[in-house]
Amino acid sequence: LTTGRTDQTKIWCSDPTSLDSLSPQEKKRQGYIHELIEAEERYVEDLQVVFYKPMSESRRLNDAEMAMIFVNWRELLACNSKLVKALLGRKKTTGDNMPVQRIGDILASELSHMQPYISFCSSQFNGAALLQTRTDNEPEFKAFLKKIATDYRCKGMPLSSFLLKPMQRITRYPLHIKNILECTAEGHPDRGQLKEALEKAEELCQQVNEGVREKENSDRLEWIQNHVQCDGAMEHLVFNSLTNCLGPRKLLHSGKMYKAKSSKELWAFLFNDFLLLTHAAKQFTSSGPDKLFSKRNNVQLKMYKPPVLLNEVLVKLPDPSSDEPIFHISHIDKVYMLRTDNINERTSWVQKIKVASEEFIDTEKRKREKVYQARSIKGTGIGRLLVTILEATELKAAKPNGKSNPYCEVTMGAQTFTSRTINDTLNPKWSFNCQFHIRDLYQDVLCITISERDQFSPDGFLGRTEVPVATIKKELENKGPVTRRLLLHEVPTGEVWVRLDLQLFK
Repeated sequence: LTTGRTDQTKIWCSDPTSLDSLSPQEKKRQGYIHELIEAEERYVEDLQVVFYKPMSESRRLNDAEMAMIFVNWRELLACNSKLVKALLGRKKTTGDNMPVQRIGDILASELSHMQPYISFCSSQFNGAALLQTRTDNEPEFKAFLKKIATDYRCKGMPLSSFLLKPMQRITRYPLHIKNILECTAEGHPDRGQLKEALEKAEELCQQVNEGVREKENSDRLEWIQNHVQCDGAMEHLVFNSLTNCLGPRKLLHSGKMYKAKSSKELWAFLFNDFLLLTHAAKQFTSSGPDKLFSKRNNVQLKMYKPPVLLNEVLVKLPDPSSDEPIFHISHIDKVYMLRTDNINERTSWVQKIKVASEEFIDTEKRKREKVYQARSIKGTGIGRLLVTILEATELKAAKPNGKSNPYCEVTMGAQTFTSRTINDTLNPKWSFNCQFHIRDLYQDVLCITISERDQFSPDGFLGRTEVPVATIKKELENKGPVTRRLLLHEVPTGEVWVRLDLQLFK
């Protein structure tokens, strides 16, 4: 136990007889508890510094800029003021001259309500960038901030330092709690709740880190949207959106590479669902991804080739032993020969493309297996329904050219069948056959959904209709197979033609 921490413990337990009665481990535990409370009090004092009020009253920043820099500062102050109040309340209840027996319950409870830190830390980079820009370009603004920092409560630190404190504080909680936990014996009434508090603190750090990554990803996707010109079929591609089947789109890697033969400079962007190769309208220099995605970078990029879907690619090295940083990407009937600046970059690109491709393919495989598994379940059915989806007519147009790429999904409970996709039509002809096991004549319902196939976003909805099996039985009584025209619901136009044949077992 350091001399400083012993002094802290003496401050806590001012009665010498109370201090002497504690074991060395408990003295150390009380020192760590005191250290936590003292640090929390200092942090709340820092959150109350005088920057916000004079900056707001000066009107040097508009409301949007103030919100970008301070985000939800007041919510952070409310969270930690509540924590300090609870900690000091526990200290007072215990008695100034007595050791604190329990603190884990307070920490576990209050750390569960620290979500405002996710919003603040996620937006911190944009706020810091704005502050830096204003400080660099406006000497008067820089002098104004320097003047505010002369207040004794600022301890000589600039605003930029105070804006880092919330992130720093969040990362300290697991360390504080681990220190206390290490000095808390098995069977101690506080040990279980300290473990819970540690889990909450580590989970909060993970959530904050994930929030920061998601915000950075979102900002970079928006940058790409504004700086990459997509032509033709890709004209309406929205980068910052959901993928077709992999959830939100994520930017996994980006950087400069070249065509192996002509040395044409390309800028590549690897997402979790496709690879995009672009080239600059005017040559520019960038020393890394941070500079590339800088708001000061006004480069305009053009799509070099249509996006390459990662579930359709094969990446390979022409000669693994070669020192040349060249690799090949095969996509259906095309092969792209690409070169990076060095072997390390080539290795990084190849590995990242392979991993993303495998994840895409595995996701599709799991989806197919789930469908096949539901289909193959053998039950004690009472019959079967044979369905032929003949065609659909007058479907809603989903594409800018006034057409759609429709496919049909037919379900009954967990049993699912999907037709092929027919491109550029509002009147697809499928003649698609499927068979369903009937388990309950009065509960089973045949559902038909028509959708627009989209490679780069979730499939669009073109209408659906339902037919209860009981209704089919009533209509087909002693008639054999029948063809029906069914109107599609939840859309302004469209109908589907089906042939139905219900066969009940004796």
